[in-house]
Amino acid sequence: MPTHKPLVLDHVELCVDEILQRLGKQIRVGLPLGLGKPPELINALYGRAKADPSIELTILTALSLEKPVGGTAIEAAFLKPFVDRVWGDCPDLLYAVDATQGKLPANVKLQEFFFKPGSRLSNTIAQQNYVSTNYTTAARDIFHLGCNLAMQAVCKPEKDEATHYSLSCNPDTSIELVRMLQESGRAHLVVGVVNQHLPYMGHSALVPCEEFDLVVDHPRYSTTLFSTPKLPVGLVDYALGFYASALVRDGGTLQVGIGALGDAVVHALGLRHTANPDYQKVLKALHWTSAGHALAEQTGGKAAFDSGLYGATEMFVDGFLHLMQVGVLKRKVYDHWALQQLVNQGRLDPGALTPAVFDDLAELGMREITPVDLAAFKRHGLLNDQVLLDGVWLVLPTGQRVLANLADPQARQALAEQGLASNGAGAKLKGGTVLHAGFFLGPSAMYSALKNMPQAERDAIHMLGVEHVNQLDLNHGLYSAQRMHARFINTGIVATLGGAVVSDGLADGRVISGVGGQYNFVAMAHQLPTARSILMIRSVRENETGGKASSNIVFNYGHCTIPRHLRDIVVTEYGIADLRGKSDSDVAKALIEVADSRFQAALLKQAQEAGKIESDYQIPEAFRHNTPDNLAARLTALEQQGLLPAFPLGCDFTEQEWVLAQALSRVKAQAATTPKWKLLLSTLMAGKPPAAATLYLARMDLTQPRGLQARVVRALLVKQLKRLGALS
Repeated sequence: MPTHKPLVLDHVELCVDEILQRLGKQIRVGLPLGLGKPPELINALYGRAKADPSIELTILTALSLEKPVGGTAIEAAFLKPFVDRVWGDCPDLLYAVDATQGKLPANVKLQEFFFKPGSRLSNTIAQQNYVSTNYTTAARDIFHLGCNLAMQAVCKPEKDEATHYSLSCNPDTSIELVRMLQESGRAHLVVGVVNQHLPYMGHSALVPCEEFDLVVDHPRYSTTLFSTPKLPVGLVDYALGFYASALVRDGGTLQVGIGALGDAVVHALGLRHTANPDYQKVLKALHWTSAGHALAEQTGGKAAFDSGLYGATEMFVDGFLHLMQVGVLKRKVYDHWALQQLVNQGRLDPGALTPAVFDDLAELGMREITPVDLAAFKRHGLLNDQVLLDGVWLVLPTGQRVLANLADPQARQALAEQGLASNGAGAKLKGGTVLHAGFFLGPSAMYSALKNMPQAERDAIHMLGVEHVNQLDLNHGLYSAQRMHARFINTGIVATLGGAVVSDGLADGRVISGVGGQYNFVAMAHQLPTARSILMIRSVRENETGGKASSNIVFNYGHCTIPRHLRDIVVTEYGIADLRGKSDSDVAKALIEVADSRFQAALLKQAQEAGKIESDYQIPEAFRHNTPDNLAARLTALEQQGLLPAFPLGCDFTEQEWVLAQALSRVKAQAATTPKWKLLLSTLMAGKPPAAATLYLARMDLTQPRGLQARVVRALLVKQLKRLGALS
């Protein structure tokens, strides 16, 4: 580990000078995924490369986030006030903006292993430079691509001197990458930029200041953090989320991702705990088969949470905070395999330590107490801080020396009498963790909540590398014990009748997003004896511009993210398909049964022609009514009762903006499906807008429309506002 203090600078341009002086003009910079990028510094470095073609700059990263930009004047009019309010002085990532516009200079190369979903589909340069890798191997691949500069946004203590910097939102790959750089002997720099809006996360996210070569620290760089505003959750999303929620077992482990489907799962789990009669009401409204009921009873549950859940997830979304607040995310785990196993078996009550714990540890098979064991026992409040390790001996607070081996009865007796951190009433384990995560990204309210959270509560959240949280390899025994009854809940785009799932790309090879950690969590579900992988897929893709809908359950597809041999549970809005260990015929039938009924006959025909389903099989009557209308009939009343809100975890839109967003979506659909002459005729026949529309029209700069197109939009907007009941 380096022992030098970093050079602290107060301007990013000075930092770029140092980088170029120390590394030369061939720079391969590794940037964290998502929020952890320091925008001002990478913008300065990118600007220097644009101005000097002799600099060869390669940017190695993932998920380069950009603020939304309207594609039309109307969209821009809606978005600008929203963007200004939500993102404030958050700088744009200039390389990302140029990449989107196809304006990267020849001496700059951008290689990403994860795109913002759909953002690079038509960008041939981005598609060509995409690096396909699992999240757990991203640091390795960035290193092997020649990375010589690691750059990250960090924060420091508010008052005390900075002996450590916090990697805050992104210890996910940074720790591993820096370790590789240090061990390799390759000339490199590690650079941090202080942004005090970042929450100061502890544990593994804390890095000694000596690990940095350069640090930029000035208040001007504490700019607004990039946030991801909430998306509305629809009835289809809720159906998927409630089905998945019933597969989650009390006392188990949860992983869930970002977006409307993740929010639906979180809302369902929260309702299950805080308003169980309402939760049961929603479940009852869904279409449950006997097999679905049996699976929920076997693997999950529908009652409120007693033991609660523990979170093990690469992405810490705001839903986990919500679950903490409502008392669902409360099961604590401990970072010692034997302690965790005793807790799992009910032989160790974390709230009531007794001297018998040493006998129980020995019976479990623990023998030698290593320095790692001793540190864990002290950290968790089992052993007194004054207990020391001297070779094969433990030195107790009284000075007595006993073997550091729990197989020795005298050692166990001495530890029980003198070694416990507290022998009085109320002794308990401390330092438990309710959430392990690799990175966080979410709305601004999430960042504020983390920053203002009491220290003890924030310490129950442990940010660490994905090499730990996305796999079992680094500590199989401990992670297996912690992640009991794990439910890894992710989303897919398409499922084939063979059980393969498509989540990141199209049949023609174009990449929508990236594999990320999905493969790792699916594979881990098959490694852990009590875990299940749950992939949520909307059964159908409706065409918003009036074209035909298409099924997301297909016979086969030219690409897959999760291979068929890792098939497990697939959920659609029409039910649950349990695929694990089933024959190809049973898998195909189960997926057809949860497909949209408009496509079931064609799917069955394909499967039968391929010999995957027997020729005399017929789809049971119970599954022949999977239609959007039937789903809406089941859930609309519950939506009107407030049980299925559009924004269950908060909303960044004002009330007026949300009404406008819905109306503009309808305007876009109407304009795409209506002949132009009809649009013009309806505009000419439209009367003066009602007074109630004035504020909406002013917000869209349509009070006095300029040009025929603006007049058409105004007429359509007023019409849709009326249909929404906003003008009554």
